Amino acid sequence: MAAVKIPHDQLSSEALAGLVEEFVTRESTDYGAVELTLETKLGQVYKQLKSGNAFIVFDEASETCNIFNKEDPRIKGLFC
Repeated sequence: MAAVKIPHDQLSSEALAGLVEEFVTRESTDYGAVELTLETKLGQVYKQLKSGNAFIVFDEASETCNIFNKEDPRIKGLFC
């Protein structure tokens, strides 16, 4: 994977909001047995980004951005 880590605070507020909203509204996103409101889901993602527990990755091959938990095995070891 040719990937670049993008600091969340380097995006405009509009771009970040669009990315986070797209991420939390994906059909395959699973938040467990309890259904959460959109606002709660958005807040959780923002909190994880700000704390460094999640980060944005731009995949050069597909020219797409995604948000990953820092423990995600798909990106483990790609970034220090």
